[in-house]
Amino acid sequence: MDYFDFNMHLPFDQLGATPRDEHPRAQSNQTISVSTAFHPDVHIDNIYPDIMLVSSDQVFFHVHLHRLLSASDNGFNALLPPPPDGSGLVPIVVLPEPAEILNIALHAIYNVPASQYAPSFETLSGTLDMLMRYGIPPARMVLPPTPLYALLLSHAPLRPIDTYALAAAHSLEDLAVAVSAHLLSFSLPTLTDELAARIGAHYLKRLFLLHHNRLTALKQLLLQPPAAHVDTPACGGSEQRRLTRAWALAAAHLVWDARPNLSMNMLQAALRPLERDLTCELCAFALRDRIAVLITDWSAVKVRRPLALVDS
Repeated sequence: MDYFDFNMHLPFDQLGATPRDEHPRAQSNQTISVSTAFHPDVHIDNIYPDIMLVSSDQVFFHVHLHRLLSASDNGFNALLPPPPDGSGLVPIVVLPEPAEILNIALHAIYNVPASQYAPSFETLSGTLDMLMRYGIPPARMVLPPTPLYALLLSHAPLRPIDTYALAAAHSLEDLAVAVSAHLLSFSLPTLTDELAARIGAHYLKRLFLLHHNRLTALKQLLLQPPAAHVDTPACGGSEQRRLTRAWALAAAHLVWDARPNLSMNMLQAALRPLERDLTCELCAFALRDRIAVLITDWSAVKVRRPLALVDS
């Protein structure tokens, strides 16, 4: 995160209020840091900042009281002063959160992008906890296409189960459904007790059913062997049954080791070699046609929709 540094005096023993056009004063000179995004000249809703929030690492954020009050259900954890009385004094509120978390939380409250800060997953997790603490339900802030939703979803490819657990812990329905597309390769037996407890029974059931539904769909698709053709002098019923048995054996091997993220290439790699043992062109055509249909049907199986429907 970037800051403006000013050689100014910081009244650590007298934090309370200061005129808007002045910065805090104390007896000793000390450099303070001011957020580049929330600085004294931020003019929003035709209003200059009328309150200062100070992070635990002593970064100043100049913000607007009415924005905080409208976002919070508990008066920002009962830390906010009454509305300005016209005295020109700017209240100062010291918070226990570090600047990196407070910064992302304020960007969420103002609904402005914060991707330029590239916050870590841990920072985003801490941001959601902070929002809860200050009476701002994350479910109100983490909705597509809000910036905070986009930031959280950006971590799904590399940390899918952690992102899903975070979404589950805060009942972020849209985020959980979107992240589920990245969970098809996750090995359910590796799920720890701690992570399972964080996800909770409701979303854990949905994750298991997502995997189950995908594998069930695959089994159903593989049950149908290549279509038979009219008997010919060179290829009768017994010859065609050999292809059916070979298909069933290959399908059984696929299902035994299959995972919900089974790729189209793996399907083709397992089934196309069956053509090498065929001498009948009609059987070969039927095999190729069945594989093509299987690939199309498997690609059409939803990777997220089952998660959203398992409660029905």
